[in-house]
Amino acid sequence: MGAQQVRDGFAELYGAAPEGVWAAPGRVNLIGEHTDYNDGFVMPFALPHTAVAAVSRRTDGVLRLHSADVEGGVVELRVDELVPEADRNWTAYPSGVVWALREAGHPVTGADIHLASTVPSGAGLSSSAALEVVVALALNDLFSLGLRGWQLARLCQRAENVYVGAPVGIMDQTASACCETGHALFLDTRDLSQKQIPFDLAAEGMRLLVVDTQVKHSHSEGEYGKRRAGCEKGAALLGVDALRDVPYAGLDAALARLGDEEEVRRLVRHIVTENERVERVVSLLESGETRAIGPVLVEGHASLRDDFRISCPELDLVVDTALASGALGSRMTGGGFGGSAIVLAEEQDVDAITKTVTEAFAAAGFKTPRVFEAVPSAGARRLH
Repeated sequence: MGAQQVRDGFAELYGAAPEGVWAAPGRVNLIGEHTDYNDGFVMPFALPHTAVAAVSRRTDGVLRLHSADVEGGVVELRVDELVPEADRNWTAYPSGVVWALREAGHPVTGADIHLASTVPSGAGLSSSAALEVVVALALNDLFSLGLRGWQLARLCQRAENVYVGAPVGIMDQTASACCETGHALFLDTRDLSQKQIPFDLAAEGMRLLVVDTQVKHSHSEGEYGKRRAGCEKGAALLGVDALRDVPYAGLDAALARLGDEEEVRRLVRHIVTENERVERVVSLLESGETRAIGPVLVEGHASLRDDFRISCPELDLVVDTALASGALGSRMTGGGFGGSAIVLAEEQDVDAITKTVTEAFAAAGFKTPRVFEAVPSAGARRLH
């Protein structure tokens, strides 16, 4: 939905034009899955799909929220009555951002907000982070808070962790706030240092497809939390602050020290090898060997499937079918248990791979997947 439509929707709802219109994108994670809450490395890039918000300030402590994507009227709240984990609706994401900003001492005195999003929800593409970041950026601008992208991302993560109650890492919000067109973001989630890595597939005759399996997942449900707790247990047993501190060269020794803690061993193995895969992809892209990242993506999927155990039949079918149809690489992306897979392919193979994957889903009796091209796009920005 374009800026003008959202602007018009705001005026219709609230009886006046908004002070501005902002956008924040969803993201695809190229490599580096579940490493972010282990202080590790990730490599997302922003999608062209965005959450768009038309916003005006209020000074009376009232927060009014409306979404073009959700049935129902305007939801009215008071900013001084926002309480963590009290809201189980979509409104928890924008109101959580207001709560986090105020908790951090920023003088947000209310707002009228109208939202619309083209980021597919439940597809592992960070629709919730896009919603949070677009609201945070708008309020940052309108209230002249002077916060930078990474600071907004931190506040949005706190909103989702504490206010919504979902134990997500920092990657999604940082990607939405900080990514650049034509680049993937190499992010160290410990110190939040960033490096923009050129990733222009079209210039090299390649495409990256996202295959949304239409299987919905929710981070607030227990499996994500169990994996996170298992990783923390592994770090504690190994005497390190986070699994990021286990060197790849010392992985075998670390696993041996974990003895018969088989589940923890698997989680540790995934995190340590995944951090190494991120560094390998960065090195390959920087040296111009883009096609060579394909096998690294496949390794990542095997690790998520077999060690982290967060894949599902639909995701495995995408990967196996795409590879059998000539894809350069493929893996599930996002939190797992559904959502999306990515497929790296030569431009001339895209149609055939899309057709084969769609046919494989039909043959398996699965819902028809949604397939679209992922083009590395701009991070959060003001539109109007």
